[in-house]
Amino acid sequence: MLSQRLMWIAWPAFMVAAVLEVLVFSVVDPQDLHWFGQPVELSRQGVYTLAFFAFWGITMLSSGLTTLLSMSPFEVNRCPLPNAERPDGCSKQDCR
Repeated sequence: MLSQRLMWIAWPAFMVAAVLEVLVFSVVDPQDLHWFGQPVELSRQGVYTLAFFAFWGITMLSSGLTTLLSMSPFEVNRCPLPNAERPDGCSKQDCR
């Protein structure tokens, strides 16, 4: 289930990052970028790469938050320990 959720997060974020890359760099030339008043001293390919991973990271955060908020209360309150190994006072219900 965890690997499935990770793909729900990573794959759409990858696709959106690719679209953002195309949209941003169809308007912006990487050689014209400045960082704190200084020109960026990276090649075009370096700027494209860093921007893609930045876009991918931001959109993965968004997808991850959406996945977290879509969890049911039953999933959130599930205790991962078997009944015999739970500490005293554990109020979480068994989901099995």
